[in-house]
Amino acid sequence: MLRRLIWALVKAALILVVLAALGLLAYAYVGPMLFPADFAAPASEVVKPVTLEIGQ
Repeated sequence: MLRRLIWALVKAALILVVLAALGLLAYAYVGPMLFPADFAAPASEVVKPVTLEIGQ
């Protein structure tokens, strides 16, 4: 009886892991269409001086 209960818990955990993976995969594909602001890369201009040393 205990063995059957443990097996049922393991099966339930595996099913939850598979469902979570499918949900994450679906969010990765459909998310940019539904929530474009969440997936947009932050855009900002970066200006830094660069000193080039040319050796002879």
